[in-house]
Amino acid sequence: MMVTAQINGRSRTWEVKGSESLLFSLREELGLWGSKGACEQGECGSCSIMLDGKLVCACLVMAVDAHQSEVVTIEGLRESGSLHPVQKAIVEAGGVQCGFCTPGFVVAAAALFEENPAPLRDDIREALSGNICRCTGYGAILRGLEELAEENR
Repeated sequence: MMVTAQINGRSRTWEVKGSESLLFSLREELGLWGSKGACEQGECGSCSIMLDGKLVCACLVMAVDAHQSEVVTIEGLRESGSLHPVQKAIVEAGGVQCGFCTPGFVVAAAALFEENPAPLRDDIREALSGNICRCTGYGAILRGLEELAEENR
């Protein structure tokens, strides 16, 4: 089946074979390598994307279900060629270790900051609770996002 969707603000059409996940399509068919596949069960958050304005795990979405949808991946968060404020905050706080989980954390945090530009610490923790960092980089990620929230107050 042919699927057409707005991917990071650009109309894209690709062929979906069988029951492949949106994560597979993004990575293998469209060359968007930022979203990572780890658990393939929606437990780790490494494949977090925005689908029609909602944060979802791309590994749990069938690619055909993205037809006529709007998808934003980590690649689509850049603003005018510069880092998204969430990306900048996490980098400046040293919240990137191996980098595998970073795209999922950034997309989840960007969704939170879109909804609430100055979230409290507990709000940030709750929003990131679906993301797992195997390098235990939570402290720096949280510090960076808390500083961004404070700047926004």
